[in-house]
Amino acid sequence: MTDLSGALLNTNRRSNWIRLRTFIMLRWIAICGQIVALLVAQFGFGLELYYGLCYMAVGVSVTGNLIATFVFPENRLLTEKENMAMLLFDVLQLGFLLFLTGGLHNPFSFLVVAPVSIAASLMPIRSALFLGGLTIVLVTALLEFHIPLRTQNFFILRVPDVFLFGNWAAIVIALFFSSLYSRRVVSEMSSMGEALAATQMALAREQKLTDLGGVVAAAAHELGTPLATIKLTSAELMEELEDNSDLYEDAALIRQQADRCRDILRSMGRAGKDDLHLRKAPLSTVIEEAAEPHMGRGKEIIFDHFDLLDGPEILRRPEIIHGLRNLIQNAVDFAKTSVWVETECSTESVSVRILDDGPGYPPHLIGRIGDPFVRYRKSARDIKKRPGYEGMGLGLFIAKTLLERSGAEISFANGISTLGDRSAETGPRGAVVEVIWPRAKVDAAMNASAIGKGDNPLHQS
Repeated sequence: MTDLSGALLNTNRRSNWIRLRTFIMLRWIAICGQIVALLVAQFGFGLELYYGLCYMAVGVSVTGNLIATFVFPENRLLTEKENMAMLLFDVLQLGFLLFLTGGLHNPFSFLVVAPVSIAASLMPIRSALFLGGLTIVLVTALLEFHIPLRTQNFFILRVPDVFLFGNWAAIVIALFFSSLYSRRVVSEMSSMGEALAATQMALAREQKLTDLGGVVAAAAHELGTPLATIKLTSAELMEELEDNSDLYEDAALIRQQADRCRDILRSMGRAGKDDLHLRKAPLSTVIEEAAEPHMGRGKEIIFDHFDLLDGPEILRRPEIIHGLRNLIQNAVDFAKTSVWVETECSTESVSVRILDDGPGYPPHLIGRIGDPFVRYRKSARDIKKRPGYEGMGLGLFIAKTLLERSGAEISFANGISTLGDRSAETGPRGAVVEVIWPRAKVDAAMNASAIGKGDNPLHQS
């Protein structure tokens, strides 16, 4: 999972995810808008502009789009430098048009925000800052350096200076706000998508391990007959080769190894059949199965099963086992000496609490526990205690996602457990995770169709 997480965290790869077709389509839309605006200004309002230069600027965009369309395949993924060049061209082309059409007196001057917002959501921070800074310089220069808007009577159209400065301030603020907003949203969506992909991989792995039992059982059944034949044939050879000690020993070795293969397949087949048919199990058994890989890691895991004398048999769903296993792993990782796993059952709900005697969750991250790729600055004490640990919150995110998929509600907290006298005797706890299912979601008796059993009808011969 570490290698996967490291690859997924490379957010700079987003700058290589955009197809050339996307930029071509967006630029055609911008070109159509620019042409319409120029035609309305020329024939609708009769403004006196340098239309030759204006249409030349639009023509450069048209030429660039045509070259990109016929020279390069539209499904080509652009590199970071190519994306930067495309956005830089759009900013400069729009800036030149604004210079020819009144600068910030032109109400379309706000369009310079669009390329910077796209850069903020796609490009590395350095490239986005460069394009944003260049746009601010360009907008500032347009305050003084521009060709005024004139009517046919050579009346200059301009806004008062206070509104002109307001336009400049609004554009600069919009650059910062829209860039930060779009970058934050896209980064959040990207991280969530990557984490969900990791969750699906974890669930698929758990499902494969579950299904492997059926394959093992089938293999043990199919190989039983050939091994029985080998054993029978080797026994007959041993009878015929009693006078030849060397060949007799070889035949005896064949029979011995056939018996060994039979014993191995018998044990594998038993395990496979158990896994194949054990679609349900007592709640306490499922909890202990989830904790089993972490039982020998030097921390004591204490199971407290309250009110389970008439406890339910629950579905052995891979997401439940894997999710609880991740939560228990996290508790074992941070516990000092002990981890408590407490289960309760009522007529309405089934709950599991996992507690440890470690330092607990960082208080400032309590509200973000379960989000993917949550990092916090570790103290020197934490680094010394766990020098090789690079927690990113992905394990807790996977556990939370899988358990919520099974219908559970999960809460994270720090403090002292209040589950009764037995819990109070253990004293203060560190981190506390509580998982609560509606009983109807996990009780095997209420989900008979999920167990996969069916009637075996009798056939008359």
